Amino acid sequence: MSPTLILVIIAIYFYALMAISYFTSKNASDETYFTGDRKSPWYLVAFGMVGAGLSGVTFVSLPGMVGNNNFHFYQFILGNVVGYLFITFVLTPLYYRLKLVSIYSYLKDRFGNKTYKTGSLFFLVSQSFGAALRLLLAAKILQFAVFDHFEVPFFLTVIFILILVWLYTNKSGIKTIVWTDTMQTVFLILGAVITIYTIITSLNLSVSEAIESVGNHRYFKIFEWDASSGNNFYKQFIAGILVAIAMIGLDQNMMQKTLTCKNVWDAQKNTLTYSLILAVTQFLFMGLGILMYIYAQDMGITLEIGDNGKLIGTDTLFPNLALNHLGILAGIFFILGIIAASFSSVDSALTALTTSFTYDFLDIEHKSSTVKKQLKNLVLIGFSCVIFVIIMVFASSKGDVISLIFKVAGYTYGPLLGLYLFGMFTKISVKDKWVPVVCVFAPIATYFLGVYFKSEFQFDFGFINIAVNAAITIVGLLLIHKKIKENE
Repeated sequence: MSPTLILVIIAIYFYALMAISYFTSKNASDETYFTGDRKSPWYLVAFGMVGAGLSGVTFVSLPGMVGNNNFHFYQFILGNVVGYLFITFVLTPLYYRLKLVSIYSYLKDRFGNKTYKTGSLFFLVSQSFGAALRLLLAAKILQFAVFDHFEVPFFLTVIFILILVWLYTNKSGIKTIVWTDTMQTVFLILGAVITIYTIITSLNLSVSEAIESVGNHRYFKIFEWDASSGNNFYKQFIAGILVAIAMIGLDQNMMQKTLTCKNVWDAQKNTLTYSLILAVTQFLFMGLGILMYIYAQDMGITLEIGDNGKLIGTDTLFPNLALNHLGILAGIFFILGIIAASFSSVDSALTALTTSFTYDFLDIEHKSSTVKKQLKNLVLIGFSCVIFVIIMVFASSKGDVISLIFKVAGYTYGPLLGLYLFGMFTKISVKDKWVPVVCVFAPIATYFLGVYFKSEFQFDFGFINIAVNAAITIVGLLLIHKKIKENE
């Protein structure tokens, strides 16, 4: 596929984003960037959140990972759906009742200022790494497909993407993103649908035959009951519940969009609808993965196998097929999908990082309009630089990015999960000054405990490391509880 054509597609797509930004930034107030004036239609938020939830990781990494992990990841997705029920009926009403902009303000009221800052800091670290790793995959593909042809260094490709994101989000922030994410979701899903259509046409299969081929394939194995495996059903399902609560319900990025809805009922309809659409879409992408491996085998396309017997470079399968084997239509929609993934993975993340830092650490709520604008722009640029640095550090990493993201999330979101569960389901007060120590100790202890269990008992925590992390945090909070006299 011609790199020049891809550049034209990027230009057209960017102009569409700028047009949306122009119309949504009209009559913008000081709070529009952070709250969207709380006027977003819930159904628009729900559909748009799918694009942010999918990102380039799902678009590219999820289809490829079935080659090493079968359909086991869907156990995790089923757990996500249960986790969204907790978000819908417990967390969302809490946030609306407290009228929060930064959701970490809850920790200040419940525990104290140091706990509040600690929770926000863990989010900033988690979101920075998550956004960077998501953007890394999309940037690598654009580099391979376009910018290598023009001899543009990879670091300039990343800077180019970050500048484009800044241009269309800096005025109205979350209000613009609610609308741009909707467009991006459309292209992400279309990219999968067009690729599926192209593959089954190339293989001379009907839709029913394609479904049968997927269902009968050796990779279509959803449930794993081996207790020592990291893919064990109970580990994956429980981790899916907890990760959904942590990475969605305790994540300023995702909840900031939900909190732009007009009222709590609209916000609840949003989270329920989003969870169902996301589960169906992820199943679609995993089914696409099996079809890609069927097509690759039929065409004699092979992936390198590592010393451990697993496939290497599974994230390259989709780009390779779409750009080099499936024709111009599949190539165009793949590029549109990956562009959508590039922008949707970083635009809302940067807005959420900016919101959290300015509200939680700079007290922007009580600043003048001019100071608000200046601080917001400086912080936005600052986090763009942070994401750039993380991308460059991980630029040479291999393997499927989706597993890396959830593994990192288990360590960074675990303390947040422990804090919120402890805060909501107990009335115990803690010594606020010791909370940062507990929250730093918990992920370190989780890591070494995981290494010990794997070496001594051949027991892999897998994604369940987030539960271990949260449990250690809760035990730590119990150890630093205040005595009754101190409370009185």
